[in-house]
Amino acid sequence: MLDELRHEVWRLHLELPRNNLVVWTGGNLSARDPATRLIVIKPSGVRYDDLRPDQMVILDADGNLVEGDLKPSSDTATHLYIYRHRPDVHGVVHTHSPYATAFAALGRPIPVYLTAVADEFGGPIPVGGLAMIGGEEIGREVVRGIGDSPAILLKNHGVFTVGPNAEAAVKAAVMVEDVARTVYYALTLGQPGEIPAELVARLRRRYVEDYGQKKR
Repeated sequence: MLDELRHEVWRLHLELPRNNLVVWTGGNLSARDPATRLIVIKPSGVRYDDLRPDQMVILDADGNLVEGDLKPSSDTATHLYIYRHRPDVHGVVHTHSPYATAFAALGRPIPVYLTAVADEFGGPIPVGGLAMIGGEEIGREVVRGIGDSPAILLKNHGVFTVGPNAEAAVKAAVMVEDVARTVYYALTLGQPGEIPAELVARLRRRYVEDYGQKKR
């Protein structure tokens, strides 16, 4: 069932350790199939090197098991809450990537000190409050605080990213860590200046409308 999406979710999970966003069994990602509304998510506690496409767990919107032999991620309730409240989202990623999580530990958003932040996120990367793991509390905090951004930091916890598909959510997770690392280095050298909001909007618009190859 959903073999193609299962394979994609498995393949994208391998991008997380490859980009130094997770260690051991930490972190997870999921994808929602637009046609069936079913969710494919990582099994709990399985090392990335040991993951296989057939181990991905399929759930319905209420968390009922549709297919799979393993227990789903411990963050499943968070993913499901986000999907129920964000119909535009079809991919969710959670990481503890070190530089971004350092900002999360301090409860600090990442300001628009870089054009890359304007391009990818359209504004500061927000930070949400501390929430209990395992239930819907983190999902509520993500939905409450993420706004129009594809990413949010959760205080004392880590990073959540969303996208119209799983690959977009993974890209956002990679970019969060990339800009967090650069901003961290900049702050060790001095105090960078924020890019004015009007220029941020222009940079974001250019990136969305003009960057890359367009389908014909």
